[in-house]
Amino acid sequence: MKPISALLFIVILFVSTEIQAQKKKGNTPTFTSGVERLKNQDQRQKLSETSLFNGIRFRNVGPTVMSGRVVDLAVNPADPTQFYVAYASGGLWVTRNNGTTFTSVFDSEMVMTIGAIAVDWEHDETIWIGTGEVNSSRSSYAGTGVYKSSNKGQDWDYLGLPESHHIGRVVLDPGNPQVAWVAVLGHLYTPNAQRGVYKTTDAGKSWTHSLAISDNTGVVDLAMDPLDANHLFAGAWQRSRSAWNFVEGGKQSGIYESLDGGQKWTCITGGTSGFPQDEGTGRIGLSLYNGSEGLHLYAILDNQNLRPEEDDEKTDELVKGDFKSMSSSAFAALSNTKLQTFLEDNGFPEKYDSTKVKSMINDGSIQPQAIFEFLTDANAALFDRPVIGAEVYSFDSKTRKWKRTHDDYIDDVVFSYGYYFGVITVSPTDPNALYIAGVPLIKSKDGGATWQGITADNVHADHHILWVNPKKPGHLINGNDGGVNISYDDGENYIKCNSPAVGQFYTVNVDYAEPYNVYGGLQDNGVWKGPSTYEASPGWQQEGHYPYESLIGGDGMKVEIDTRDNSTVYTGYQFGHYYRINGDDYHYFHPTHELGERPLRWNWQTPVLISHHNQDIIYMGSNKFHRSMDQAENWETLSGDLTSGGKPGDVPFGTITSIDESPFQFGLIYLGTDDGNLHRSNDGGLTWTSIYGKFKTGLWVSRVVASTHEKSRVYCTLNGYRNDDFKAYVYKSDDMGKTWQAIGTDLPLEPVNVILEDPSDENILYVGTDNGIYISIDGGKHFMTIDSELPPVAVHDIVVQSEAKDLVIGTHGRSIYVASINEVQEVNKLEGDLVLFEVDKVRHSKGWGNAGWSVWFGTDEPETEIPCYYSGSAPVTFTLQTDSGMVVHTWESTLAHKGFNYETYDLTISKESAESLKANREEGNLKEIAVKAADNGKYYIPQGTYTLVMSAGDLKKETEFLVE
Repeated sequence: MKPISALLFIVILFVSTEIQAQKKKGNTPTFTSGVERLKNQDQRQKLSETSLFNGIRFRNVGPTVMSGRVVDLAVNPADPTQFYVAYASGGLWVTRNNGTTFTSVFDSEMVMTIGAIAVDWEHDETIWIGTGEVNSSRSSYAGTGVYKSSNKGQDWDYLGLPESHHIGRVVLDPGNPQVAWVAVLGHLYTPNAQRGVYKTTDAGKSWTHSLAISDNTGVVDLAMDPLDANHLFAGAWQRSRSAWNFVEGGKQSGIYESLDGGQKWTCITGGTSGFPQDEGTGRIGLSLYNGSEGLHLYAILDNQNLRPEEDDEKTDELVKGDFKSMSSSAFAALSNTKLQTFLEDNGFPEKYDSTKVKSMINDGSIQPQAIFEFLTDANAALFDRPVIGAEVYSFDSKTRKWKRTHDDYIDDVVFSYGYYFGVITVSPTDPNALYIAGVPLIKSKDGGATWQGITADNVHADHHILWVNPKKPGHLINGNDGGVNISYDDGENYIKCNSPAVGQFYTVNVDYAEPYNVYGGLQDNGVWKGPSTYEASPGWQQEGHYPYESLIGGDGMKVEIDTRDNSTVYTGYQFGHYYRINGDDYHYFHPTHELGERPLRWNWQTPVLISHHNQDIIYMGSNKFHRSMDQAENWETLSGDLTSGGKPGDVPFGTITSIDESPFQFGLIYLGTDDGNLHRSNDGGLTWTSIYGKFKTGLWVSRVVASTHEKSRVYCTLNGYRNDDFKAYVYKSDDMGKTWQAIGTDLPLEPVNVILEDPSDENILYVGTDNGIYISIDGGKHFMTIDSELPPVAVHDIVVQSEAKDLVIGTHGRSIYVASINEVQEVNKLEGDLVLFEVDKVRHSKGWGNAGWSVWFGTDEPETEIPCYYSGSAPVTFTLQTDSGMVVHTWESTLAHKGFNYETYDLTISKESAESLKANREEGNLKEIAVKAADNGKYYIPQGTYTLVMSAGDLKKETEFLVE
């Protein structure tokens, strides 16, 4: 990538425009600017250059089979076995063998979240990336602008647009590689002026703001006329999201047309056009056909307007709405049988039978409306809204009018959350063949009049992009929340192409089995369990058993494991719906409010915790604190509302986000909320004290962690991403939260998701941010990067398996990584500039270098790792010698990183060394040696006990090297 500083002048002008626009409106900008975020790359580089831990190597333990959210595809029209896949938070991958294998090509830039890609296959396969996911979801990360590669992803140039944040589409002029258009959706959580369409005529060196509508209205889609590159259509989307509410549409949403390459735009919706343009006009997707049958433009609209009320056929059964305005006298007249049926059908606790409820109404303790309110939880505004939903319109270019293609509603496709979809595709060969990517994938063969589903059993439900082969009808490539699928029969059957480890984990945990297992909850892909020893390979397809197993579906959340048996698991899906699982035994739990109380509010990632002192005790948080003393069989609510009370909207807010208990005292509990509250209880949750320090008001508490070394110590991290505040907020208290000290002040501008104290050394801290993982060895005063080759992926959760001494991180885009920290935990005990750690014994094999039963399968090429530490600059030499001092093998190694390293030794020796060992076997106390080259022509070290010497200048260390 070219230096960011070369673009800084353009960026400053770009961002200053935004700041001035906000000042004119009387607003004080509080977001982190594009200039600041671009400088962030320099700070991250500094923490890497000074790091002692870049030699630490994480291994990816998958899983891969469920994949992660795909947002865009770019397919080679001349050879569809070659295509690029853009993942929402997992980077860019390319396949050249029809999805059999993939290679990542966008791992070294500032961000890896992607909204749109375009590839110029005719001109050196030039790749354009618009960063920042287009789907305005809870975990849609902000990008930094546009990138381009002219060598198939080996190197990247940054092209600017740092305030774009989220990009919906990139369109290239097929006849001029210098020209491109970008649909900029803009900030997700704050208004900004840099939204709309941008055009470049010099390959991205400069940009023209071609279409600008307002600070809350960006462009989510672009469509180009295949016969005229200057004929463009743009889908504008007015939307406003906060932590508690999502306004998914507005009057400024609409469709614009340009006939001159974007110099002028004309709105072709609203008024008498036939296309709605009002407060309910939501996300718009476009697709265009222009061929022998003329121009056909289709648009899918997420219509957020409510459906007209219908006169439902009267039934004798009670429904929730009956109680909304029912009088006490009318309630008293209800038959007990009819009421009891309603209570049972709607899951009321057994204590609320018809007799009990009638008694409560009769004595005035509750009103009939309490029945309605009991069933109206905080999600009702999102899931219970009878919106019109998906509509498809066609445009007549002659009359300039739009017409809805269907008479009836298109139900069960985008529901009330159409913001997550918005893709329509018309076949390049048939203007009447349409596809909609929604919760199912559906198609029409008659121009949108009727529809049918084409989702097979092995295809994920949520779809985001579809490519239709212009040369082979029925050949589809589909991108969804579960990865990539290919069909050759128009959706009747699919191939699953999920070899990349791109799982979007929210949480991760471990048990203490041998070997231990890892657990994690994923975005829209449930909760999974698998062995920590897993290595990705297609071998499981031959064996018939994938090493990971699915525990539940939905959006997978927090996982807690009872380590007394390593088989009892507490986990669940979004909004606090949890299970105690043991084998095939599933016990559902979800604490409820009392009749007459307002419904509980549950965070998307509801926290649950097994007590450190008694694993029968389970803690859980809604907007209140709940406790079970009997493994989630029965629950009691111990607190009142521990938040600031919630806010009106369609997203539950005012919820508990994090809970931890001190290992030093039962009932010393800490919890944090999404609206900037932090509390401590000293008595098991009966009473609470606010300990939110002099922090910025209203920040989301992403994690609160009690120290495992000091009873009075506690850590917390705060996250301002939902205010476009990217600062890293990390704090430590040594007096149970009475006072707080800011730590991690040298961390880059990356919102923080998690902090973890090392169980063996109180000064070692791990922090996971939206762009990676960092380590401190001085209690948080300074931080460093770990493993410089890790991609800049969001780290949502971290855990240490203390027996194996492994650090396990759950990423939101690259599945789960594991690294040994056996040597890292010794960092504060090291003496000198050179340290050679104990080397694992090597088990000898006669198969080393040999081909086994067939030479056609290759040879076994062994190797072992030598853990070491070196902070000097002199050349490093490794030597293997016998007890008598006979040198067996020596090699020079320029260690790749300062600090911790893992030198790789391939276990070979020279023929001369092998002959000398054979001649002096007794003197060297070695076992029988046969001087014979392996099939690969190499000689391997025989069984025996050796001394490994590491030297650099005047420094020298040695350790035993045992080959059994």
